[in-house]
Amino acid sequence: MLSLVAKAGLVVTDSGGLQEETSFLGVPCLTVRPNTERPITCTHGTNRLVQAQRDAILAAAERGLARRSPARPVLERWDGQAAERIARVVCDGERFDVDGAAATPAARRAVAIPQPLGAD
Repeated sequence: MLSLVAKAGLVVTDSGGLQEETSFLGVPCLTVRPNTERPITCTHGTNRLVQAQRDAILAAAERGLARRSPARPVLERWDGQAAERIARVVCDGERFDVDGAAATPAARRAVAIPQPLGAD
């Protein structure tokens, strides 16, 4: 799905997740809903809320296709580093490299222990 979105000239959706993906990829998005839980996508101009009416969707699509920028927008904290920031918070500010090795001396290491389904 992500490959389709990345190659699209415009995406028309009612999905919240696609609003974020299109914004990250710099693909214009029309969200056919009266509101969004992802207002940053509208603030940065990568997403537009559109009424569920044929004429409104077609007019917005024409405008969206005409305005597509070749550059992806820079959105704060949309840098692919979320997992690292979360690990720092969970591990009292300690940082872990991608391979799991502690980046700071004497740092604790986070370990996930799988649990069988239905375990309490």
